[in-house]
Amino acid sequence: MTSSTECPRFLAPGLTAQPLAVGCRAIGGLSVQDGMPVRCSTSSDDAALEGLRTAVATGANLFDTADSFGLGHSERLLGRLVAEVGRSSILLSSRAGQVRGTAPHPYAGPALRHRLEQSLDNLGTECVDLYSLHTLDFGREDRYLHVAIEQLRAFRDVGCVRAIGMPGPPAPEGAAALGNAAVPDRQARFRKIFGLLRPDVLWTSCSPLAEPPHVAGEPLAAFAARHGVALLLTEPLAQGLITGKYTPKCRPRFAPGDQRRSSPLFGTSALRVIDEELMALRAQFGPGPEDMARVALRFALQQGDHTVVAAGFSSPCQVAVNLSLGPALTAQEMACVAGTYGRIRRRLYEVIYGQGRRRLPSGDALQGHGVKDIPPVGSGRAP
Repeated sequence: MTSSTECPRFLAPGLTAQPLAVGCRAIGGLSVQDGMPVRCSTSSDDAALEGLRTAVATGANLFDTADSFGLGHSERLLGRLVAEVGRSSILLSSRAGQVRGTAPHPYAGPALRHRLEQSLDNLGTECVDLYSLHTLDFGREDRYLHVAIEQLRAFRDVGCVRAIGMPGPPAPEGAAALGNAAVPDRQARFRKIFGLLRPDVLWTSCSPLAEPPHVAGEPLAAFAARHGVALLLTEPLAQGLITGKYTPKCRPRFAPGDQRRSSPLFGTSALRVIDEELMALRAQFGPGPEDMARVALRFALQQGDHTVVAAGFSSPCQVAVNLSLGPALTAQEMACVAGTYGRIRRRLYEVIYGQGRRRLPSGDALQGHGVKDIPPVGSGRAP
């Protein structure tokens, strides 16, 4: 069974997508966050374009990118795809909020409008199907919060954006495990911004190596369903770690500037934990990385019929593997997979942070970015 045989899923009024989308972060090359390089890929432009073509031929129709992915390079590669296959056959999702340019803040004044205009030019289109905020940092005392909200709504009203989105909440358990006293404030802040923006879509990482996000104790998937909001899940393969293709004997090598070079998740001890715990899943579902990829993608897709999962790639072969989903997991299999992922998280936490804590931090913390203390609206503290 492939992605194209699955029922399309609702994103927003008049907008449905195949459940498995294509994540386009890796193909952008070097990415930047807070002015620092955080991710790059070994994918060539030729391989990236062939992978995008493979995705279209296999039935995928939603492509998820951002202006910060390779500083627009990912968008420009998608623009080349649009020129080849036509706009009507694909849906485009992009995000803004990490690239500041010459503005004092990514959401200041007309900066967001300028970023959208540049993204439209990069993508070779007059309309983005889903346009999302990349961060919930709106400057000191949330100075640019209402500016960003008004501009997003205006984009949708004039038709250059069909649906708007925002990131999901922080992982409360993980941040609390790091002693972050601002967790309740961060959760309350998310709920307030959600109420002000009223997005069509929430997006968040669903890496099996990070604690699943909650909103005031409610799983994010349930929160989104209750509010009639679609959920775009990213990083379902945890940068390839959950596929088991990296082991203590087969450690990856990353180029200078790649954040993964210094990530503890790619260290020998963490890779050993993942390799050992995946043995049970390999025995049940198959021994290869492609088998573990299908399990991880199915697990993410079955979090709810209002979810769309964006899986990244660096080669056409990887795209073909991702889109060959296989049969749905049974309830018993879902429980088995959830149990395995939970054990991996607990053991990784012990390996990386020691024995004194019970829960894994958020995905960003595990990936070396740290947990930021984001103040609540009107707190008077700079983020």
